[in-house]
Amino acid sequence: MCTILRTENLSKTYGEGENSIKALDDISISFQKGEMVGIIGASGSGKSTLLNILGLLDTSISGKVLYNDKDVIKCTDHELARIRNSKIGFVFQFFKLIPELSAKENILLPVMISGNKASKIDLKHLTDSLGISNRLSHYPSQLSGGQQQRVAIARAIINNPEVILCDEPTGALDSASASDIMNVLHELNAKGKTIIIVTHDLSIAEQCSRVIEIIDGKVK
Repeated sequence: MCTILRTENLSKTYGEGENSIKALDDISISFQKGEMVGIIGASGSGKSTLLNILGLLDTSISGKVLYNDKDVIKCTDHELARIRNSKIGFVFQFFKLIPELSAKENILLPVMISGNKASKIDLKHLTDSLGISNRLSHYPSQLSGGQQQRVAIARAIINNPEVILCDEPTGALDSASASDIMNVLHELNAKGKTIIIVTHDLSIAEQCSRVIEIIDGKVK
């Protein structure tokens, strides 16, 4: 395996002076292409902050974040937006679907933003594989939690990203739906996708090939 993503001496501080809080403290970690990694830690430990930085949603840091050995923190806002849209897929606990858009429109949103259809995944094949092809005209309010998360996963991978970042992807689901979503993530991982999952659920973390624990902003 080759390293696809890594951090070097990554730190993140909120606030200034006496009121400052160090959310991450000198973290250097690597993620290999094609692995599934779980990130665990208590509430407030810094695990979601780390995921946001890995996803380039937060670049106000010290240290480095490197994708394929390129320090992306130094990129322009335009370059960061392009990387987020084409290289990274996001799956969130509460789905973050746009309620005014149908399932199909939500899925295709990253394609519409990028405007580049050359490397995109076939929509029919994708939705068939996720079992939601018969729900594409429905709006989020007309879908179950599990169906909404499947739509969110389809949206995350429609641009064929290299890395999929998941923030508590089963946290809002019942046990049966959570199991289904983990099966989907395992299938994507088997196809070579690098998957990083932040979770408080040890049963989810145990399904990953490697687990990173964050305690008070540090890697244990």
